[in-house]
Amino acid sequence: MDVKHVEHDLTTTLLDEEQIQRRLVALAAEIERDYEGKDLLLVGVLKGAVMVMADLSRALNRHVEMDWMAVSSYGSGTTSSGVVRILKDLDTDISRRHVLIAEDIIDTGLTLSWLVANLESRGPASVSICTLLRKPDAQRMSVDVRYVGFDIPNEFVVGYGLDYNGRYRNLRSICTLAPHVYG
Repeated sequence: MDVKHVEHDLTTTLLDEEQIQRRLVALAAEIERDYEGKDLLLVGVLKGAVMVMADLSRALNRHVEMDWMAVSSYGSGTTSSGVVRILKDLDTDISRRHVLIAEDIIDTGLTLSWLVANLESRGPASVSICTLLRKPDAQRMSVDVRYVGFDIPNEFVVGYGLDYNGRYRNLRSICTLAPHVYG
């Protein structure tokens, strides 16, 4: 979906489709270099990371396996409490595997911090994170992120997998949502 179809719901386009794709190709090149000769498993976090995972994996010029997790963090409205529940676990045994979590956004870091600890308890060779977006001003928990697409302001964003009440995920751009929509 193009921004023009919901422009009354948005205030600013932070990143357009071309900027996102260029950055994912650059991240893929870094990942290829860092994991050369290593068996890599990409783990996407549903539902937000679907677009990132799909485009990142297609930008890789190497074989990569993929698996998915779905987690729910309890909170109210547009914030996370960091209390996490697994809704869909991995189908793959990650012991002695190099795991790269593909994320859409790191906000508070609470859910991702829990997820990394959970995966590390399963005996992988390594666990690293690749996120398209990071909000440094929103972080409440320090999370070691190996690959960052863009640092963005602490605003509510939608598009390219990010939603509000299940809407806007299929926007090709990443935009700030107008406060009248969620306020």
